Amino acid sequence: METVTHGGRTTAYERAGDDREGASVLYVHGSGANREVWRAQLDDGPHPAIALDLSGHGDSEDVDADAGYEALSAYADDVLAVIEATDPEILVGNSLGGAICLHLVLERDVSPAGLVLTGTGAKLAVMDDLRAWLDEEFDRAIAFLHAENRLFHDPAHPAVENSKATMREVGQATTRRDFETCHRFDVRRQLGEIDAPTLAVCGEHDGLTPPRYHEYLAENVPNATATMLADAAHLAMIERPEAFDDALSGFVHEVGDGTHRS
Repeated sequence: METVTHGGRTTAYERAGDDREGASVLYVHGSGANREVWRAQLDDGPHPAIALDLSGHGDSEDVDADAGYEALSAYADDVLAVIEATDPEILVGNSLGGAICLHLVLERDVSPAGLVLTGTGAKLAVMDDLRAWLDEEFDRAIAFLHAENRLFHDPAHPAVENSKATMREVGQATTRRDFETCHRFDVRRQLGEIDAPTLAVCGEHDGLTPPRYHEYLAENVPNATATMLADAAHLAMIERPEAFDDALSGFVHEVGDGTHRS
């Protein structure tokens, strides 16, 4: 683990695979998670990999920020600090992490060689019941999110219990802040401003950010395509790591040789 200090707080990140060939990739996790969602990509991925813990998650210090744009901007500061420390070529964001990456390219003049958005969307409305459970019944919210075809297609997947434990470790306040920040996120009118070649990757059974969210990105980002992974839901990079990595590698190859087109 490495750290970078910025804005009075320390952000933790992990770097792996410096001896691998190809473009380096920075991975950004989603709500109530940490960098461990990218463990397969860190340990066995096809490209040099960096994954961070957002403020208040994993090994990173928290930030005093209200849910919504303030928290989104603070999380973007975390990612920007790691970008400046590691100089990645490709940005990959899952869920809230995808919103952060979109914020960076739209409002922070970050210009990656490629942008991968997985289990995310241009608008990330959260159902009212889930928002209420995150306020009042955290265990019920965790159970809901880990039911079939939400975070995981298979609720008996070996990673489910670790995911639940991580969400509890991140805690109710931070997880609630994450989901409320997602709920207020909407960049649908700005998608035409994105210059980076973009790949939207969706698990076919994702009930949180379904395939139509990714099709919308592919239709409205100028240089974007979408791909769907079978037998996976919101955390496709955990359920189908080889298929996810194959999609990423194909995209990186296309970006590198200039063939990626919408």
